[in-house]
Amino acid sequence: MVSLDTYIKTYQEKINQALEKAVNPLKEANRLTDGMLYSLRAGGKRLRPILLMASFESFQEDTNKVMSTATALEMIHTYSLIHDDLPAMDDDDLRRGKPTNHIVFDEATAILAGDGLLTYSFEWIAQDPLLSATEKTTLISWLAKASGPTGMVAGQMLDLLAEDKRVTIDELEKIHRLKTGQLINFAIKAGAFLGGATQEQLDELHIFSTYIGLVFQIQDDILDIVGDEETLGKPVGSDEENEKSTYPALLGLDGAIKHRDNYVAKAYEALENVQIGESKLFDLTKFLTERKY
Repeated sequence: MVSLDTYIKTYQEKINQALEKAVNPLKEANRLTDGMLYSLRAGGKRLRPILLMASFESFQEDTNKVMSTATALEMIHTYSLIHDDLPAMDDDDLRRGKPTNHIVFDEATAILAGDGLLTYSFEWIAQDPLLSATEKTTLISWLAKASGPTGMVAGQMLDLLAEDKRVTIDELEKIHRLKTGQLINFAIKAGAFLGGATQEQLDELHIFSTYIGLVFQIQDDILDIVGDEETLGKPVGSDEENEKSTYPALLGLDGAIKHRDNYVAKAYEALENVQIGESKLFDLTKFLTERKY
């Protein structure tokens, strides 16, 4: 059996190649293309598309069918990071160990590069020859909802409104179910849908993805305290410096770890209920819990 490390690295490379193939030919405005490619080439874990492909592989083997959808998902994730880093948002100078998009180019180019990745993601799914018309419309609808004003963007707005305020744990979880969790939920649901999962399995995977989305965010908050800046590729301690509400801030570091582990157990329980046998989703859940970057 392929190790998880090899599995992740293999799919990271495939996704990187697919992103290059999708965006590099765009020549209408070279500076725009350069801005889009700069942030895509900055690397990253590619966890969302990898989760999508792992979910699909729980039901079918050939991942060619989901490659365009996985690529589109990473475009949207990267767009969100470009905009998150802008001076009007988080005002960050470093992302994935490199200067942020607006530092290398300028604010206007960064905004347009993010806009380009967002809109192009839907075009990329729409022109996929391996998907049926029904599959395309379903995926585009789900992805728009996950990333839009009742999904990720809503979470970003609530996150901004929560700055310099003390929110409750329920309010914090609402923010992260939207801001972080919605794209992870799409990844799991889209992969299973294209793989032929039953509605019952999709329902259990929705529960699973909700918990691992929260696990992902709690671990992010923990790493902002105990992580290594070089490994993370971004400054540590920024959450406390910016007085952001985080799980460790509300629960203490030990409390945040216990909260994370409780959700990990619930995620495994939901995954067991899907009855898909051995799946890389089990290994990826462990990886998300223990990751150092």
